[in-house]
Amino acid sequence: MLTVDFSRFPLAPGDRVLDLGCGAGRHAFECYRRGAQVVALDQNAEEIREVAKWFAAMKEAGEAPEGATATAMEGDALALPFPDESFDVVIISEVMEHIPDDKGVLAEMVRVLKPGGRIAVTVPRYGPEKVCWALSDAYHEVEGGHIRIYRADELVGKIREAGLKPYGSHHAHALHSPYWWLKCAFGVDNDKALPVRAYHKLLVWDIMKKPFATRLAEQALNPLIGKSFVVYATKPHLPRLAETDGVAAQ
Repeated sequence: MLTVDFSRFPLAPGDRVLDLGCGAGRHAFECYRRGAQVVALDQNAEEIREVAKWFAAMKEAGEAPEGATATAMEGDALALPFPDESFDVVIISEVMEHIPDDKGVLAEMVRVLKPGGRIAVTVPRYGPEKVCWALSDAYHEVEGGHIRIYRADELVGKIREAGLKPYGSHHAHALHSPYWWLKCAFGVDNDKALPVRAYHKLLVWDIMKKPFATRLAEQALNPLIGKSFVVYATKPHLPRLAETDGVAAQ
């Protein structure tokens, strides 16, 4: 289940991609399939080991085109182990709401992104997330849990302040909002409640079968109750100073 819409976020074969806070690796796997040179980074060592196994399995199965590469590694989002301007693309999906220094993370992403490069940021949407917080303290008051809820204009403002130029946004996963409301209402660790089990089966069926009716319903509902808010931005090229330098040298 992808949150980033690659029809709005173009990816070319050979692009060097950083999936920051990759988690289970869903976006990293898609970028690998599209022929990118992918680095999946997360601070969770167990998840990184699983992502590395899946990368190896994908290569063995021939799922990635020739020239594509994939690396999974542990790392700190606030101190990325890469030189400046290392990546054409950076993806950070459902991560920034966990990190106290979100401006520091944005600064690191901008540092490692090449001029003209593209970035995709996704976070839980304000309205649906606010409902989850109201229904359950356990939903967010856990170690490593959500520490803030972004309003759309707040997130876009921080992206601009970091030196990026937003060019598009949308909402995603409307069908998942009611599931999380049910989880919060019946207990986030209570997977046995009948409404939770029934809705989970619906979501699994939808993900596996992708029926036209639910795709159409989610598309219609995304602007209203989409679980995630997605922003796309570019890193501007710096003004060329060659002509100015030439005049000064004469």
